[in-house]
Amino acid sequence: MVKQTSKAGKTTRPRTATRQKAVSAPRAVRGRVRAADTPALPFGDREQKTLPPPHDKTSAGGNGKGKAKAGGNGKKRRYATAEQMAGKQRDISVSEFFAKNRHLLGFDNPRKALLTTIKEAVDNSLDACEEAGILPTIDVVIRQRPNSDDRFVVTVTDNGPGIVKNQIPSIFGRLLYGSKFHQLKQSRGQQGIGISAAGMYGLLTTGRSVQITSRTNPKKPAHYYELQIDTKKNRPEIIKDDEIEWDQPVGTSVSIELTGRYNRGKQSVDEYLEQSAIANPHATFRYCAPDGSVSEYPGVTDELPREGKAIKPHPYGIELGVLIKMLKETDKRTLQAFLTSEFSRVSNRIAQEIADRSKVLTVKSNPTRVGRQGAETLHRAINATKIMAPGTGCIVPIGEEALEAGLRKVIDADFYAVCSRPPNVYRGNPFCIEAGIAYGGKANKASGNDEPGLIRMLRFANRVPLLYQKSAGSMHKGAVQTNWRNYGLSQGRGALPSGPVVLMIHIASVWVPFTSESKEAVAHYPEIIKEIKLALQEVGRKLGTHIRRQKRIHAELKKRGYIESYIPHIGEALQEILGFSDAQREEVNENLKTVLEKTRMRV
Repeated sequence: MVKQTSKAGKTTRPRTATRQKAVSAPRAVRGRVRAADTPALPFGDREQKTLPPPHDKTSAGGNGKGKAKAGGNGKKRRYATAEQMAGKQRDISVSEFFAKNRHLLGFDNPRKALLTTIKEAVDNSLDACEEAGILPTIDVVIRQRPNSDDRFVVTVTDNGPGIVKNQIPSIFGRLLYGSKFHQLKQSRGQQGIGISAAGMYGLLTTGRSVQITSRTNPKKPAHYYELQIDTKKNRPEIIKDDEIEWDQPVGTSVSIELTGRYNRGKQSVDEYLEQSAIANPHATFRYCAPDGSVSEYPGVTDELPREGKAIKPHPYGIELGVLIKMLKETDKRTLQAFLTSEFSRVSNRIAQEIADRSKVLTVKSNPTRVGRQGAETLHRAINATKIMAPGTGCIVPIGEEALEAGLRKVIDADFYAVCSRPPNVYRGNPFCIEAGIAYGGKANKASGNDEPGLIRMLRFANRVPLLYQKSAGSMHKGAVQTNWRNYGLSQGRGALPSGPVVLMIHIASVWVPFTSESKEAVAHYPEIIKEIKLALQEVGRKLGTHIRRQKRIHAELKKRGYIESYIPHIGEALQEILGFSDAQREEVNENLKTVLEKTRMRV
């Protein structure tokens, strides 16, 4: 090896023969020569290595002395061919998928399964009653099977409009069947999974059918069904279909027998119904627990929530793949007609501006003939155009007056403050954040707070309580990021504040961005977190004013108490010095008290 010296006189790194060969020698090509038009793989050519065929006596170790064995039984292993693997492929029914993955729908454990079943039935009842213009009255009954610790029969009955006979099997016996998924309208249910999944869970755990009774008209008989769901076909199996006499004029009743566990306290059926009464002050809930105890939460208002309007999707919330599908399926002949009829907030002027920004399309272009590149250009032009935010008439918040009435109905506190924020938009979907707070009294003394001393936080989405994953989602994050020390509450770093407080947060939207199918937490969208913090700050300011006033009153009472304790002694001293009578002494005492009230704050 010889050191090489550059012209500048510096010694350079020696080159070995191997390195020189690696630099100068062309790369060897293994196997056949690759065609010129074949793109090279980023990781280079690889040889296909396979295990020895079944008839080869060579062992896996490659020493040539053993026989290939699948295990210790001495039999030759036969590997599957592509044709054999193709023969095993088949469709997977959505019912079959969720039957094996029921934890995705909230049926993780027996206790949660009991709560989820009641929640899905109650949500459907509330939606049906409100859509029909009926003040909801919902009865929830849980009966425990004799000689069984984990078998329960759940019955939920409402006074709604009832269900048409031919729709009953599909509603309760098919997953992903409903009327709310294909429209942007605020409702509790969204996907058409819940109640049929509850019936499927009952069938899997007990083998019993779902029992449904419904009547749409007092002059017509009630229809009674017993249904089971065929998980392979996602189709209902009708076990019994009959007409019966029913003491209820209209409404629906569903009974599901399932394996569950009943407990009181947090994350229980009792807590769910209590919180439902807060978010739905117009509804009446009657509840019979397995032990026979009966609870009732009567409605405190006769006014139904305003009906939400279905809206068309906003252009900002449309993804490229969805736009391509809409272009192919539209029956409009021009791009202008397509944009103005399929989207909200797109006028003829906005459509013209979008077409001009695309530079390859015009308002008279046929949308069905727009290719993928044209759709991508159109998508970029839409996002580059300033379009008005979607209308908020589709949002139905609880309202400040009804929200405070709901809190007062369930929570006994000394102070209440509520806030309803103006609607905002995330990903083209309008939403509204509401917050309420109850302070003092018996607030937070009931079960429900996760840690002693911390406030009790109630989370709602479209008037539905969210009882699980309390520390997940945007609501908990917004509450933690709020500086509650400014409002008179103690708070540790990265934690909820402490104090006798019940905090309520509600999101109303045409499409709530849940983190999973079980609908337990709201996703961390920056727009949602910002609105949550603004709502909490508003109720926090009202709470801070109340706390400071209470502290000031307490201090004044303490000072007045000190002064009042000396007034009788002053009267006696004046009587001795000036020779007052007892009547004059009492008059002096009264005059001193009057002066004290004028100079100190009245309480």
